Parts: sequence; C-alpha cells; structure tokens
Amino acid sequence: MNKKNFVECERNRLQKLLDFRLPTSFKWLGVFLLVTAFVLFFIRKQFPEHTELIRGIGRTIFIIGLLCMSLARDKEEDEMTIALRAQSYTIAFIVGVFYAIIMPYVEFGVSNIVNSGGEAYKELGDFQLLSFMLLIQLGFYHTLKRSR
Repeated sequence: MNKKNFVECERNRLQKLLDFRLPTSFKWLGVFLLVTAFVLFFIRKQFPEHTELIRGIGRTIFIIGLLCMSLARDKEEDEMTIALRAQSYTIAFIVGVFYAIIMPYVEFGVSNIVNSGGEAYKELGDFQLLSFMLLIQLGFYHTLKRSR
C-alpha cells in the first residue's frame, strides 16, 4: 500500500466516523429513556436500601437517553443540518470546558457564603459535566435549526 492509498483509506474511515448517525427512531428511544430515568429518580425514595444503585442506574439511563437524542438523525438531513449539528457540538464542548473550569469555584464560593462553615472544594462529577454538555448541544442544535 503506497502513501496515497493509505491517506485515502484513513480519510474514508474518518468520514464514516463523522457521518455516523443513529436512525430517527432513536430520538424517541432517547425520550423514553429520559422519562424512565426521571421515574427512577422519583421511585428511589421508596427503596432506601438501594438508593445509590437506583441513582447510578438512573444517571446512566439519563446520559444514554441524551446521547441517543443527540446522535439520532433528523427526518430531513442535509448539509445545513450537518453543519448546524457540528456547530452545536463545538459550542457544547467549549461551554462544557468553561463550565468544568469555573463551576467548582462558583459552587465553592456560594456554599461558603450561604453556609459560612468553610465548605470543601469539590470537583465536578462526570454525570454533571456530561449531562450539561449534552443538554447544551441539544439546546443549541434545535435553536440553530429553528433560526436558519
């Protein structure tokens, strides 16, 4: 395999990865998973001995639901929707990085003002950051799509 064929092969693989979308029906599966996660969040109080397990399962289902909605193809997919989706992922990534950097300090400052007890500094959790980024992506995508 010469260098040109290798580069072309790598470009094709990368393009397949960039064009990956789930079928449109996965958007409804994502909504169903979100509703299931919310139900789990509410019923975990009924089972106090399994609260952490149910909470972890609910969080995982919530993230998977948001990811399904984010990766689901639209009914009418064209270059504009692909560009809008890419822009929304870019915005979500940049906002997510700033959120991950700034939010622990804001939370630390607010908790010290409110509680005045010398609260400890806490890092963001993966659930909080991932759900924030996916919600930002979905929000910006639909806003950009509506305003085109």
